[in-house]
Formats: sequence, C-alpha cells, structure tokens
Amino acid sequence: MKIVRHTDRNFSARLREVAADSSLFDAQIEARTREILQEVAARGDDAVLAFTEKFDGAKLTAGQLAVTQAELFSASLTADESLRAAVAEAEKNIAGFAKKSLRKGWQSKNSHGASIGEKFDPFTRVGVYIPGGTAPLVSTALMTITLAKVAGCQEIVVTTPCGKDGTVNPAILFAARAAGATEIYRVGGAQAVAALAYGTNTIRRVQKIFGPGNAYVSMAKRLLVGRVAIDLLAGPSDLLVLADDTANPRFVASDMLAQAEHGSGHERIWLVTTSAKLLKAVEKAIAQQLPKLPRRELIQRVLGRNVWLIQVASLTDGVGLANQIAPEHCEVITRDARRLSAGIVTAGAIFLGNWSPTVLGDYVAGPSHVLPTDGAGASFAGLTVDQFQRRTSVVEYDRASLKKALKSVQKFAELEGLGAHGKSAAIRQQPV
Repeated sequence: MKIVRHTDRNFSARLREVAADSSLFDAQIEARTREILQEVAARGDDAVLAFTEKFDGAKLTAGQLAVTQAELFSASLTADESLRAAVAEAEKNIAGFAKKSLRKGWQSKNSHGASIGEKFDPFTRVGVYIPGGTAPLVSTALMTITLAKVAGCQEIVVTTPCGKDGTVNPAILFAARAAGATEIYRVGGAQAVAALAYGTNTIRRVQKIFGPGNAYVSMAKRLLVGRVAIDLLAGPSDLLVLADDTANPRFVASDMLAQAEHGSGHERIWLVTTSAKLLKAVEKAIAQQLPKLPRRELIQRVLGRNVWLIQVASLTDGVGLANQIAPEHCEVITRDARRLSAGIVTAGAIFLGNWSPTVLGDYVAGPSHVLPTDGAGASFAGLTVDQFQRRTSVVEYDRASLKKALKSVQKFAELEGLGAHGKSAAIRQQPV
C-alpha cells in the first residue's frame, strides 16, 4: 500500500500519480485487443473458437457455442433454495428501481402550433456480457438482463466465458434464465464483444452491448463504438472511501479488501481521510483481515500495486480529490455524509455512512452495479434502464403551423446556401 500525506513535500506530485490513467488507456492492451477484433471481423466463428481455446482452454465447435435448453434445465434443477431466494430478492429490488427510471413518451406544441414530442422504444436485440473466470458474477446477470426485460427488449443475448471443459457456471445460467435471457453463448473476452458487434454465423450482431468485464472487454467496447452502441466503460473495479474519524476502521478495511479480491490486478482503491489515526487503524485492520481471506494472494497483488492511503487537510480537499479520480464506488463515511456527498459529482455510485457497504450495491440494493470505472465516471453515468430504450423525436405540422415557420426556414436556407431546403417548405404553401 502507498501512503500519502498532505504534509509531504511532494504531495501535489503524488496526487497526480494517484489519479493517473489506468487500463482503459493501456497501449499494449489496446494493440492486443485490436488484433482480436480484426480476427473476429475477418474469420467470424473460426476466430471466436480459436480464441476460446487459447484463453479459456476449451476446444469447441461452432455448434457448441450456444448453451442448450437441456443445460438451462439442468442449472434450474441444481439451484438450491438459498440461490433461488437470493436471485428473487435481488431481482425484485432491481426491477422496482428500473421501473421508476423508464422514460415515457410525451407530446407538446411549439411556437408555430405544431405537435412535437419524443417516443422511447426498447432496442430489439441487445448483447449482455457477464464476467466468468475466477469470479463468476452471478449478480451481473440480474443487474443487466433484468433492466433489458423491464425495458421490453425482445432479444437479450448473453455471452459469458466457459471453463476448460466447456461448461458455464450453473448459477450464472440459472440467474440469466430467471432474469429473461433469450440466448446464451459460452464465449468470453474481447472475442465475445467482437462477435456481438460484428456478428458471426452463430451469433447474430446486436444493436447495443451492455455489461462489465476485464481490461480487454472494456477496451473492445471502447474500440467498437460507432459499429455498435455501448452502455459505458465498466472494467476492473475501483473504490474510494472518503472518511473522517467517525468511520469504523474495520468496516473500511473490509470494504477495501472486498474490491481488491476481484483479482485482475488492475483494481484501484483509495482511502481519503482527514484522520491520521484512522489511516493507521485501517492499515492495521487490513493486515489483520487479509490472512483469513480465501483470495488473499489475488488481493495482495492489488494491495502492492494500486491501493492508496491518503491523508488530506480537509474534507473539502477530499471531495475535490474524489471528483478528480471519478471513482466507480464512493463511500462517504463522515459526519453529515449526505450533505458532504452533494459535492461529489463524478462517482458511479455513492454509499453513505458506516452501514452502507459497497457490497449492497453489488448485489441487492436495487441500482445496477454496472458502473463507470477507471475515471470514466467523469463522462459516463452508471447503467440505467433507459439505456435499453432508443429515443426518437416526433414532429407533426399542419398547413397553418408550417406557414408560421416558413419565413424563418427560408432565411436559414438562404444563409446556408441550400435553396432546395427552403423550397421544400415553400412548395407546400402553393395552391394544389
């Protein structure tokens, strides 16, 4: 862990390092991802199968990419009551939150007396990426597919990595089916994103891609914008805890360790505090809790590389640093946390007080846990149901309202040298 204090002579320089670019802009990751995308674009299923064997160790045929109904039925049979209850509880909260966020069409009159408005239609075919690997994110199936279903998407296409034996985690299959997936394919990584964007003989292309992933998945989404729409850039997880001396150091330490255990090595974590006592106590608590955790070796990689303990002069400075970093998750554990959090405007999600750990947002609180990472929160918001809706403006003039608009239309057409534009409106005022 790296410790920085506002009393350090090089404090400003260290802060620039704290907020430095991460994996979203890694040149090597970008170059490797481009190669994968180009291969899938050129060779379709053959490239997808080759990369699946290379990265996941599974030797498949094109006919084996799709998860079968028999596999889905088997996953349902093996789901125990605790899994069913957890999925049902989370889905209820997620769907409830999503229904409140749906955008609805509207209609009004403009200055000419014409009818104007908007309508919102669900995307017909969407792609959802669900991370697998060492941490199969069962909850991500609910945090994405549920929103697509609430929005009314007809075709919800899921891609998720398989194991060396070609099987997909049965809990992911159960959750995906329960949430409303219509197709599931056992393919992960940048090759899965490419297949969704370009389409192959087996996997038909989608209109928009959703879901988090590792550095290569996020890079693939970034590089494919324009060929396909994406939700946001959600890659390796990060957390910033802004705290004063009211924070419980054991709670803070456990939340930091929870983010570090994702295991890619690209996760980033910051504790920003005014309290020197808390900083030391959290450092001690991390050392005490780490040996008891099952993924401690993966956590240790992150602790040594991307964990910062930062003492600032004031909470106002802490808010400024949080906005500069634009964290995926931001815990505010201070006096009057709600008031203080009003100044944080770049976080993916904010969690207030000692009793609101990030894990609640990860699993059951209601808002989707698909959030911008690596500083993308400065430009992107977290995943919401309206991102599964396509907006269209609707305009309807009659002869009288067109006449009111004609003078201005003709003036703009004259200024822009586009005579046919002006005529297309004027011709409608001529006798039939």
